[in-house]
Amino acid sequence: MNVTNAPLVVDGKEYHSRLLVGTGKYINLDQTRDAIEASGAEIVTVAIRRTNIGQNPDEPNLLDVIKPSEYTILPNTAGCYSADDAVRTLRLARELLDGHSLVKLEVLGDPNTLYPNVTETIKAAETLVDEGFSVMAYTSDDPIVAKELEQIGCVAVMPLASLIGSGMGIINPWNLKIIIDNANVPIIIDAGVGTASDASMAMELGCSGVLTNTAIAKANDPVLMALAMKEAVRAGYMAYLAGRMEKKEYQASASSPSAGNIASHSN
Repeated sequence: MNVTNAPLVVDGKEYHSRLLVGTGKYINLDQTRDAIEASGAEIVTVAIRRTNIGQNPDEPNLLDVIKPSEYTILPNTAGCYSADDAVRTLRLARELLDGHSLVKLEVLGDPNTLYPNVTETIKAAETLVDEGFSVMAYTSDDPIVAKELEQIGCVAVMPLASLIGSGMGIINPWNLKIIIDNANVPIIIDAGVGTASDASMAMELGCSGVLTNTAIAKANDPVLMALAMKEAVRAGYMAYLAGRMEKKEYQASASSPSAGNIASHSN
């Protein structure tokens, strides 16, 4: 197998795309469908408290355009501010999706910053894992918390790059590198990606994947941005595998060898 085509493995299942995408903030379901198709993503996250996937039979159903037969639907707990709310929401999602166990857990601590409440996240993760859920956990970029979520049994840990919806990109690559270097589960950047270069940087750091929503949905051309994200994740992953050149501060190095050229034989 070509190493650049190595699959992302989450909860024992292989995915050919390392880009995960959300389904919120688009102008309509047609645009949602078109952008997700362009992204090449196979895992699509859905906010259960904000998106109809069958709980409201009289409203348009996301699953009519994003079909579970074609994508892995990843229900998430966006909008939850306590462990109890998050657990209750994912129990509902499991019923709506016929026993589906792979979920994204996020418990927020502040409605202004949407920063994660790691204490409640850990509490919810313990309950969900005990109940047989396969938990992908959104969290801060704290390496200790990330390791604790892994040890609880989360199948992936999803630290933020920066605040949800901020588009600020990766503001603390050093913490992320510590998390990556000490992880035995996939580390997937979640929140703060603003453009394709942010996604590429995450992959160059060694992340297993990138999840983004706002950066695509709020772009001037969401479909084109989805395609850009697809290529950026792929390029960043290849750059990580290739290994970048050593940085040399205050020292130039010619791109071409100078020995044996015309100038080197001048008198």
